[in-house]
Amino acid sequence: FCFGEFKLYPGRNSYSLEDVVIHNSFQELRDDYFGAFYGMYFLEVMDYLTKENNDEKEMLKLLYQSLRAILSPNLQNELVKTVFELKSMVLSGEYKPSPLRQNMPPLLPATLYAEDFVIYTPVEKLYTFNLKPEVLDELKRITDEEKHRLWQREFKTEEMIQFAKL
Repeated sequence: FCFGEFKLYPGRNSYSLEDVVIHNSFQELRDDYFGAFYGMYFLEVMDYLTKENNDEKEMLKLLYQSLRAILSPNLQNELVKTVFELKSMVLSGEYKPSPLRQNMPPLLPATLYAEDFVIYTPVEKLYTFNLKPEVLDELKRITDEEKHRLWQREFKTEEMIQFAKL
């Protein structure tokens, strides 16, 4: 979990590291068992969604801000995970909220507001709110449904998070 400036040079089959300047090493995650699992999950999702040689600055910002948010005592890990998932679907161009959600009960106005906030807020200002449990549950439900529909894949680190909660 190191964030910094990495200088690479291309080789025949891969890039080689020439120089690195670390700005944040997220040392606190070494002592935070659950936070490390969430961080690994974020990395696994980014590995799945991003492509080499693409401009992935916004995704990198999301990863950085999400790691910082996991370390915040003011934010629940499940809220950070849900916001991370929703915003990553938005940034990858996959997520479009449907005004006519099929087979779902009506959502609370606060859930719709939270969804819009995540969709339209710049990544740097994303983790500036908390939600009541019932609103977080709804946001998680719609995010999980979209995640399973769009990604159609299970992440090993997400299984680790679920197992660690037991």
